Amino acid sequence: MDPARAAATPLPLRERKKVRTRQALVDTALRLFTERGFDGVTLDELCDTVEVSKRTFFRTFSSKEDVATAPLHDLWGVFLDELEEAEPDDGVPLPEVLRDALLRALDGMPGEEWAHRVLLSRRLAALNPSMDAHGLAFCDRTGRAALDIVVRRFDLGGGAPQDPSRLHAHLAVDLLVAAWHRGLEIWTGGPSAPTRAGLAAAFRRADAAVSESLALTVHPRRS
Repeated sequence: MDPARAAATPLPLRERKKVRTRQALVDTALRLFTERGFDGVTLDELCDTVEVSKRTFFRTFSSKEDVATAPLHDLWGVFLDELEEAEPDDGVPLPEVLRDALLRALDGMPGEEWAHRVLLSRRLAALNPSMDAHGLAFCDRTGRAALDIVVRRFDLGGGAPQDPSRLHAHLAVDLLVAAWHRGLEIWTGGPSAPTRAGLAAAFRRADAAVSESLALTVHPRRS
């Protein structure tokens, strides 16, 4: 179950323990990586600190990069759930459906502790190419999963894999992800304390700029 929804859903004891262990791994990893550097902490040291076996670790995460980027992975997991459950009015533009699904997912994240974890994760990724590469691969997988949901659930006016509507839908997903990254960049570099509401505002700002960027014109500079 998605950790972001676990707090609001009654779970059996065994599942609650899994959620607590997962969160302890994420929080400890982010703290140790921030204090000692991503490469300065081994997987064995992380597991020893949390008092779990490597086998337990690999039941939940695939690597150090995976645990360090978990806060944003949680968000996009909920986004896919929201998109799967979305019931937009007839004729609503797809970019609005995608944007609103992501904003609902963001609103469902568990408080400002999550926002702080995201900030730590992004600062680590800026210093570690392996984390950045892991994040890009995750974005690609998530984008394709979102496209699959859109094509399966909504009538786009086509059907064949090569149909222009599928290309348009793919580009709509790509633009959403691009706007998210620009909003995240604005938020991460901001002077104020990280908040979930601040991240939502930064994303809205970037998303609103997409249409303006597509209409942007150029004029040769004259000396």
